Amino acid sequence: MLRVTQLKVLLEEDQDSLKDKIRAKLKIGKNSEFTYHIHKKNIDARDKERIYFVYSVDVTIQNEKVLLKKHLKDVSRTPMESRKPLVKGVHYLNNPPIVVGFGPAGMFAALLLAQYGYCPIVLERGDQVEKRDEKVTRFFQEGILDEESNIQFGEGGAGTFSDGKLTARSKDPRVQKVYETFVKFGAPKEILYESFPHVGSDKLKGIIKNIRNEIISLGGEIHFNTKVEEVLYEEGSVSGVLANHKKYDSKQVILALGNSARDTFENLYNQGIKMQSKPLAVGFRIEHKQSLINEALYHQYANHPLLQGGSYRLSYQCENGKGVYTFCMCPGGSVVAATSSRGRVVVNGMSNYARDEENANSAILVQVDEKEYGEGVLAGMHYLDELEKKAYQMGGNNYQAPCQSVCDYLNNTPSVALKEVTPSYPLGVKLSNLNSLFSEALNASLHEGLRSFHHKMQGFCNEDAILTGVETRSSCPVRFLRDSESLNAIDIQGLYPCGEGAGYAGGIVSSAIDGLKCAEKIIQSWNYDK
Repeated sequence: MLRVTQLKVLLEEDQDSLKDKIRAKLKIGKNSEFTYHIHKKNIDARDKERIYFVYSVDVTIQNEKVLLKKHLKDVSRTPMESRKPLVKGVHYLNNPPIVVGFGPAGMFAALLLAQYGYCPIVLERGDQVEKRDEKVTRFFQEGILDEESNIQFGEGGAGTFSDGKLTARSKDPRVQKVYETFVKFGAPKEILYESFPHVGSDKLKGIIKNIRNEIISLGGEIHFNTKVEEVLYEEGSVSGVLANHKKYDSKQVILALGNSARDTFENLYNQGIKMQSKPLAVGFRIEHKQSLINEALYHQYANHPLLQGGSYRLSYQCENGKGVYTFCMCPGGSVVAATSSRGRVVVNGMSNYARDEENANSAILVQVDEKEYGEGVLAGMHYLDELEKKAYQMGGNNYQAPCQSVCDYLNNTPSVALKEVTPSYPLGVKLSNLNSLFSEALNASLHEGLRSFHHKMQGFCNEDAILTGVETRSSCPVRFLRDSESLNAIDIQGLYPCGEGAGYAGGIVSSAIDGLKCAEKIIQSWNYDK
């Protein structure tokens, strides 16, 4: 098979012309037969006068060796994945593995274990996705929060309500396995090759249900509304967990808590499980009209039917060394109420598959370290909690979110009115001065970053753009210490801190990959025969 790259198709061209482009690259005639499938598809909009779709494809054709000997430009042999098959370990487990948490890390770990016959027991503090969705909707409409089942906790994890972006910078071959798994259980096939793949929060719910049913059909168990209170271990080895005051025995426990399980972090820290604080990022959500983003990226092609809502990724290194960057950009989406604790306001962003809502939104984040939040393993966690509490108070103590125009924020002037962009945060906003949320140093960095983004993207800080706060859940405030080879927790054999909640991932795909890695370690070391 041949990998052919840099196949450029103009936006105005017939998209079926790709086959002709392949022939031209391979320097073969119209009568030459071949098949192909798309490996990657990108949009190149750097030239204001023309926009290209840029393809990389894998071609099956006779005489591949002859073509390779010609050393044609942008033509090479397709790299073949050479991962060794998993071989079950020789030590026998008396009890099936336990997976704590059913977000992306726990879900993919449990699925792989089930596929290999290990019949995992999953313990998830929140509801299954159908009931969870009802509770999230009720919170958005009435402000009634269930602290155990919400936008952070429950089947599918926080990613279920954050657009379903599958962006991954990792070169790990498991990335493709994650994409293929999503497609197998209902995701659109385009995620296999699009440069910014996303599933959409609406489609994710059905996919998650399908994965759940697969795990159960293979002998696994999933216990919802089951909160782990304690990890049980003795003489340096895990023996199970205590959940809802009930003991679950197992010598293999995957701890995939998610980044918002702060009460569990505190319990486990007090138990003596080793962890450390880690750098954070805080900020707010910026909202524009999606039409403005499209015009900034695509110019006269902004309304072309082949172009979806434009997406961006921006970053800036401040003079003081702090990084300011956009995160989790949601085209045609909305800002959502993402707290998991009463008396706190947290914002996040989401989009459905169509990405057809009026506004675009993205997090604007600044890096925070110990100089800002203080020393101590849980100091960063407590710092974030105080920010969320402050945002709740600024919003009027009723889950409204503090909101401000970007121009007023940069001028340190409280907003008294907004212009063209209507805030999409579902529980309403209260006009405020977001400068009072953060320290002078953090505000200075955020101001500097925003001005840089305005220079890079026309209209980014125009008079219509708004900010809604506070965004605090982009990453976990702690990292559980684990051995880099075995993935076992330091000093506790059989305990696998996993995913974003353990400090080893930062999104759906990287969390799923870490879940697969931890499950593989169990499979390679142990055998289980129900």
